Amino acid sequence: MSVKFVSVGFGNYVAVSRIISISSPESAPVKRLIQDSRDAGTVIDVSCGKKTKSVIVTDSRHVILSAISTEVIAARLNGEEDHQSDSDALSVEQ
Repeated sequence: MSVKFVSVGFGNYVAVSRIISISSPESAPVKRLIQDSRDAGTVIDVSCGKKTKSVIVTDSRHVILSAISTEVIAARLNGEEDHQSDSDALSVEQ
């Protein structure tokens, strides 16, 4: 069994099979989701102090904040190449 991961920036990876959605952080409902998740302790901020450009929701109800744009992460999920240094997808055999 192979678990596929996608890079969400700064050496951080998320299991592809656990991702439910990738959204922009600009809308009011997503901002509320982020705040509610902060209150619940389920936010994982991997933006390393940079501006959040995408919000990833997982099937475990964790909300991951990334400095990588939604378009770049979607391209990585679809196997398309991008020109950023951490564009490699990671696969782990189990």
